[in-house]
Amino acid sequence: MAYKFNDIRLEKGMYNTPGKSFTQVLESLDPSENYKGTALEGLDAYQRQLKRFDIRAKGVGSDPVEKFFRASESAVLFPEYVSRSVKQGMEEANILPHITASTTQIEGMDYRSIYSTPSAEEKRLTRVEEGAAIPQTEVRARENLVTLHKRGRMLVASYESIRYQRLDLFSVMLRQIGNQIMRMHLDDAIEVITNGDGNKNPAESFTVGDSVIGGTAGTLNYEALLKFWNRFDPYTMNALLVSPDAMLALLKCAEFQNPLTGLNFQGTGELSNPLGAKLIKTSALAAGTLIGLDKNYALEMVQTGDVTVEYDRLIDRQLERAAITSISGFSKLYADASKVLKVQ
Repeated sequence: MAYKFNDIRLEKGMYNTPGKSFTQVLESLDPSENYKGTALEGLDAYQRQLKRFDIRAKGVGSDPVEKFFRASESAVLFPEYVSRSVKQGMEEANILPHITASTTQIEGMDYRSIYSTPSAEEKRLTRVEEGAAIPQTEVRARENLVTLHKRGRMLVASYESIRYQRLDLFSVMLRQIGNQIMRMHLDDAIEVITNGDGNKNPAESFTVGDSVIGGTAGTLNYEALLKFWNRFDPYTMNALLVSPDAMLALLKCAEFQNPLTGLNFQGTGELSNPLGAKLIKTSALAAGTLIGLDKNYALEMVQTGDVTVEYDRLIDRQLERAAITSISGFSKLYADASKVLKVQ
C-alpha cells in the first residue's frame, strides 16, 4: 500500500501558517483517519514523518540529534520535536488544571474577562409568582484587561556539542525547560489569586492567631484549618495549595495520620485530606502560606497560542540560540472562591 506521508514536501514555512500548528498543517495534508485499520493507526501526521525518515526519538535505541539534519526536509521536523518535548515537561509539572475553572485560547494580546457579583439575596432562587418578574443575575465585562506574560527560556547549544547525543537524553533537557516555564505560569496564577487581576479583587486573607482563625500565631493545627475551610460557604474548598513548611505542619496533625492516608500516599503519591480538598505542595508559595480555593469558580487561564519555538534558528543554524516561549495570563472569576491563610 502506498502511503501519502512519503510524498509530502516539508518546508519551514509550514510553521508560519496562520491559525494552524505545524502538526495541524501536516494533518491537513495527510489525515490520520486515512490510516485506520493499517499498521500506522495510532500515529499522528508528525509521528508518521519521523517514521518516514527513520528517526527514533525515544527509548534506549533512540537516534542521535544529527539524524534530523541528514536531509533538508527532515531538519524541518526538529523544531516540532523541541516543542513536543518542552510541552511534555510542562504537562509533567502542570498543576494548573487543579486550580483553574476554565482555559481560554485567544489570538492577540488583549483580553477582557467577564464577572458577576450577585448579592446574597440575588443568589437565592426565590419562588416566582405567576406574572411576576424573574430575578436577574447580571454579567459584566471586567474594567481592566487581563495581563498576559510571555514566559520562556533560551536554548543555547552548538550543533557540534550535541550532534552525537541521543534524542532520548536531549529530551530530558527540553522537558526541564518546560518544567521551568510551567513554574513561571504557576507564579503568575498565585500572584493573581492573592493580589487580584487589577480589578480590585484580591483574595481575602486570614492569619493564624487573628480573631477569625484563632489559635497561636506561627502554629498550624487542625482547628485553624477547619475555621479556614468554614469561610468558603457557599463555595467548596476543594483544592489547597500549601508551601513545603506548611505541608509538614499539616502532616503532623493527628487528623492527617490516619493509616489509610499513609497507604494511599505510599501507593499513589497522593495525600488524602480529612476536609476533602486536593492537597498540592508547591515551593512557589511563600513560607507559611496556604491558598484554599474552589477550583470550579476561582480562576480563568488565558493563553495566546501554543509553545513557540524559533524554528529558523533551529533549522538553518542548527541550534545555536533559540527562544522557547509561552504566553498566558489569569483572571479572577469569583473573588470569594479563593482565600489565603498565613501561619506566620
